[in-house]
Amino acid sequence: MFFASLLAFFTFIFLLATVTVAIAWIAFLKRQAEETEAGNAAEEETDGIEQSSPLLRSDRLSTLTFWDSLLEKLDIGEILRARLAEAELDWSVGRVTLTMLLGSTVAFLLCWKFLPLWAALVAAVAVAFAPYAYILRMRARRFDRFREGFPDVLDSLARALRAGYPLSAAMDTVVAESSPTVAAEIRRTSAEANLGMGWSRALENMGRRMPILEVNLFAAAVQLHSRTGGKLGEVMSTLAENMRESLSLRGEVRALAAHGKLTGAILTVLPVVIALMMMIVSPDYMMILYNHPWGKNLIAIAIGCLVLAHLVIRKIVNIQV
Repeated sequence: MFFASLLAFFTFIFLLATVTVAIAWIAFLKRQAEETEAGNAAEEETDGIEQSSPLLRSDRLSTLTFWDSLLEKLDIGEILRARLAEAELDWSVGRVTLTMLLGSTVAFLLCWKFLPLWAALVAAVAVAFAPYAYILRMRARRFDRFREGFPDVLDSLARALRAGYPLSAAMDTVVAESSPTVAAEIRRTSAEANLGMGWSRALENMGRRMPILEVNLFAAAVQLHSRTGGKLGEVMSTLAENMRESLSLRGEVRALAAHGKLTGAILTVLPVVIALMMMIVSPDYMMILYNHPWGKNLIAIAIGCLVLAHLVIRKIVNIQV
């Protein structure tokens, strides 16, 4: 009887989610068709200039007008836009926020049947935060790749400066020798400076796009050299050497903390594995806990404690260098 009701509940949730997604998709297609017709009319009036120009970009947060106007009034729109740019993800803010909203709704409906109301709300919030956590993870990975490739770029830049190249030509020279993550930022910074923005403003924009210590040190060194002069090539070599030492130290700390991370993962997964084994070996024994008046609350509290303990362990072993 329990499995029949469980199957019926999941079928109802699946049908509800399918209908919701279908309605949202039809509304999106309708809105997109209207915007396409309006865009075609505007392109005919301007002889197709907007279509052929790669410099014009849309600042809209969502293709849906009402959702775009709502996000414009909230700070979350600009925060998500900045995080997506830093993670180098080609996602729209509207799509991310709608995914968070739809995921939290589905999670709440799924957990509401088996867990208390407060636990279902917590699960919905956790599922809604999952896309943002993924964006932060991809952002951190991109920053790590940039840190690993940036010292080599500084060495190439120092050699080019010692060979007599000016800073703009040296920046263009090292683009072909650097990794794609670093090359994209160097190329964009050089283009901004050469198109009239100036090196000071271009380096500030680079530091805003890559808010890490290594980029700030590089920008400060170039700006100081432009004011006082000196041997910029030697400064770049010294920065590259210090960054490599920092990367080496960070790698040693990460290796030492790997045991703690593995221990935290095992301690988090072990109770779940034991509960699943008990459900297979003796389901009636586990159903006593589930059918008890306090059983659902105790299960929700246990899951919350597991997640909280895992986060605490990760925070303890995540040593910043």
